[in-house]
Amino acid sequence: MSPLASLPLASLQNVPFSFPLASPGHLLTQGAIETFDHDFPSFAEGVVIPHRLYDVKENEGHVNLGTSHDTGEFACESIERWWEAKGRALYPRARSILLLCDGGGSNSASQYLFKEDLQKLVDRLGIEIRVAHYPPYCSKYNPIEHRLFPHLSRACQGVIFERVGLVKELMEKASTSTGLRVTVDILDKVYRTGRKYAEGFKKGMKIVFDDILPKWNYRAVPSRS
Repeated sequence: MSPLASLPLASLQNVPFSFPLASPGHLLTQGAIETFDHDFPSFAEGVVIPHRLYDVKENEGHVNLGTSHDTGEFACESIERWWEAKGRALYPRARSILLLCDGGGSNSASQYLFKEDLQKLVDRLGIEIRVAHYPPYCSKYNPIEHRLFPHLSRACQGVIFERVGLVKELMEKASTSTGLRVTVDILDKVYRTGRKYAEGFKKGMKIVFDDILPKWNYRAVPSRS
């Protein structure tokens, strides 16, 4: 049986950065640091959008930091970057990638725009992607919630995000005694918002929904397969 590449995919989160916005937590410093007590987006000079992936088998996290918008295209390009840089070499015989996703965000279970971008992704990669969404309020059962998220938060706690490069440097330092490793890339492409899926996509798509809980479980099959 061919090995299965398995990587939980988290929902995305916008984090404004630039002085004087700080991440939650405590930080030892040699002097007082003044910050606002609310991170209103209007105070920031930009955003950093961490798209986080966790490989269960390798105990390895990968984060793509977007600087534009949280979209399905961004989510899919983030997956593609991981697969081309690491996944393909780790799982050369894999015939399918399993994504464990939250139910909302840019990779929402109800968005056909995400499914269209996912279809384009599998057509580019030439490998099937199986998606299993966690229903609302159930994302706490996703392994990424316990094995990656808290360690990234710990690495960034109390720090003022003045530049996206600083976020990259901090997240790359996240580790655990059980061997967690984290790599980080910056995706500075501008992703367009307000897109709609193409007319006729739902009728001709090669998304195969499961018989059981089809809203949450489906497969994106390459068009040429």
